[in-house]
Amino acid sequence: MTASTASSHASHASPNRPNRPIRLYRFALSGHCHRVELMLHLLNLPFETVDVDLPGKEHLQPPFLAINPFGQVPAIDDNGVILSDSNAILVYLASRYDPAGTWLPRDPVAAANVQRWLSVAAGDLAFGAAAARIVVAFKRPGDTVDMIQRANQLLTRMEAHLTVPAATAFLASGAPTIADLACYAYLAHAPEGNVTLEPYPAVRAWLERVAALPGFVPMASLPCGLNAAA
Repeated sequence: MTASTASSHASHASPNRPNRPIRLYRFALSGHCHRVELMLHLLNLPFETVDVDLPGKEHLQPPFLAINPFGQVPAIDDNGVILSDSNAILVYLASRYDPAGTWLPRDPVAAANVQRWLSVAAGDLAFGAAAARIVVAFKRPGDTVDMIQRANQLLTRMEAHLTVPAATAFLASGAPTIADLACYAYLAHAPEGNVTLEPYPAVRAWLERVAALPGFVPMASLPCGLNAAA
């Protein structure tokens, strides 16, 4: 594992700020890791990254398994609070460090709308666009036909969701929430898994709105799939 420090503008701790940098265990090309790193940036929290060598199976070795017995990234260590699962980490960060409740609304209906999209991120997105990208980008075994079909079904539903008369600018409300962060990276990078975004203008416009948020940081693109050089 290699560590690096990410900057924050905070100069002191407060009840809603960590008193030391949050440690993020990540693989930089993972959309699951990106959503957590993006949340840390958008909340302007001090953190440091620890890169885990997934190709070298470092995540399956005892030192990392002591952090996350499931052997998966991301994981965080917030002054002794150790958590894994990207969506769970998003809930934790929003609940602890966003006192206004913007990123995870406290209203029951609004919170349920956010949870709906977290479930989408862990379901149709993970087994569709995200899975296709893994097969293509990292040359894993697998037939992407069903993955791409599942991705297109999700994109069609998202396009409809974002274009109904009562549609909001973001997935769960008029303001960005952790729902948007959970879904962003793997859809923005869907072409790397041979999933086209061209038929979905409302989805592409939503991706642009997320990317325009103050403090946004992108995930590195890979020259594969539809992004491969001609």
